[in-house]
Amino acid sequence: MTPISDYGLIGDTRTAALCSSSGSIDWLCLPRFDSEPVFGLLVGGEGAGCFAIRPSDPAEVVSRRYWPDSTVLETRWRTNASELRLVEGMVSEVRRELLPSTLLVRRIQCDGAPVPIVVRFDPRRGDDGVEARVQRRPSALVCQWGPLAVGLHVEPEHSIVPGADTEITLSPGQPVTFVMTAVWGEPLVYVPAPRGWQALLQDHQRWKAWVRGIGDCGSYDDAVTRNLLTLRLLTYSPSGAPVAAPTTSLPERLGGERNWDYRYAWVRDASMGVTGFLGAGREQEARAFLLWLLHASRLDRPRLPPMFNLDGKPAPPERVLAWPGYADSRPVRVGNDARDQHQLDTYGWVVDAAACLSDAGHGLYSETWRTVAGFADHVAKRWREPDSGLWEERARPAHYVHSKLMAWVALDRALHLTDRHRTRSRRRHRWLQGRESLLADVLRQGYDPDRRALVRAYGRDDLDAALVRAPLLGFDDPAAPVMHGTIDAIRRELGAGGPLLYRYRPGTDGLAGGEGAFLPCSYWLAQALARMGRLDEAAEVLEQLTSFENGLGLLPEEIDPTSRAYLGNFPQAFTHAAHVAAALEIRDGMAARVRRRAGAV
Repeated sequence: MTPISDYGLIGDTRTAALCSSSGSIDWLCLPRFDSEPVFGLLVGGEGAGCFAIRPSDPAEVVSRRYWPDSTVLETRWRTNASELRLVEGMVSEVRRELLPSTLLVRRIQCDGAPVPIVVRFDPRRGDDGVEARVQRRPSALVCQWGPLAVGLHVEPEHSIVPGADTEITLSPGQPVTFVMTAVWGEPLVYVPAPRGWQALLQDHQRWKAWVRGIGDCGSYDDAVTRNLLTLRLLTYSPSGAPVAAPTTSLPERLGGERNWDYRYAWVRDASMGVTGFLGAGREQEARAFLLWLLHASRLDRPRLPPMFNLDGKPAPPERVLAWPGYADSRPVRVGNDARDQHQLDTYGWVVDAAACLSDAGHGLYSETWRTVAGFADHVAKRWREPDSGLWEERARPAHYVHSKLMAWVALDRALHLTDRHRTRSRRRHRWLQGRESLLADVLRQGYDPDRRALVRAYGRDDLDAALVRAPLLGFDDPAAPVMHGTIDAIRRELGAGGPLLYRYRPGTDGLAGGEGAFLPCSYWLAQALARMGRLDEAAEVLEQLTSFENGLGLLPEEIDPTSRAYLGNFPQAFTHAAHVAAALEIRDGMAARVRRRAGAV
């Protein structure tokens, strides 16, 4: 079993592949993130297919890295007599070229003595791992399942048999290039190896140019750049929808049932993307996220579902596949029933994102403002109702304090926006009254005076790590006693060792078994500490968290505190967005401290 942390990510902003250090692509959905996989070994087992290019003899992994400021992945191995280098990537920009929408390029070469490698090209389709109808054409091997066609061109030419191991002897100075193309319902374009390799190099240069548009992030430049590249790879470019992760059913507990499909677009993830890209100077991406939100929500307004599919339509309902799962973790699910939940916090994320965009100098169109105002009206009407909360619990809805505070954020930011948008006095009064009543209700029913801490839900005394975000929300001074009390109580009662935090007390969410520490909460902790003025403490937390990255700058949803194993779908957009937010908050705090000290001299 390949550890989740071993995988690298390559993608084209329409779909993405997970590539192991052994040279195997074990997950790739075609033609887009939420399609069926053609390489599904990750959760479907051997019968679900893979695409492996690996040394035949025992080999040591020397290094793995992304090319600087790029999405091209490089893996190096060493055998007794040679060093091998595998370079792989997917081409994101195909509109200006006569190229298929999916173009995967992999090139392997060696230095030293000739060395044998093994190639296994085994595409499958569907729940049952259906093998393709195979055709051999002069320029490519073609595998087809109805409207989906996949072509493989190899140069120098080698006879590849789908589903079988093929041994090839590499000679120094003579690389072997594999170009895989895929289309859905269109003629398959065959791309010769030199053209495919050139397209990948050109795409590498485009990514480098994209990175040059990221603003100065101080000592966190490299980390913010890699996180934003990952977030951009996880954005479905035809619609602008950000997927939570490119995978389904990677377990939150090995062997357990906490296995969910994350190949859809969550509203709160998109909203975090707005603020993250804005803070790093990538304003085009920030606007694109908000435009996607407006498009996706148009049929449900003023209700705001927590998630959509990549086209802005309802995510599909859950169904279970008869697959073995990762490390025997079942069920393997596709679809997500959280789509029907009422999650009050979602409105706060969206209205806050709109306010951040407006504060950055990007005026809101009249339709955008009408939508935002409609969300605020909806919150003013429904904030007294229980909801399913940020963590999408499958138990009965409750009055979650984090949800209530995010409802407060929705009303507060809407009121803030009325400075720039004409609003009827009656409507403004309704928002103002709702904001004041909501906060008073939280402090009366969601606050424990003995611990000076906000609790998880009304009528309960357990805590919620999402409330480390309290200092970021603006309902009180970030350095107020309630903030320090809440932060310190969460670290004391939900701490999982070092900077790690559990979301909540195990056994309280209606599901069997426990789970790992939830990484976004740790990044929120660092961000909150910085906002509270505890900058050195915040920087220390962020530094400690770097030890959990997988060497490629990729992050999961959860970490096993004992084994440090990755848990949950991977890589996780929520975690990467939280990392960016923490780094930018500390950057700004450090800069402000330098200015204060300079002014005091």
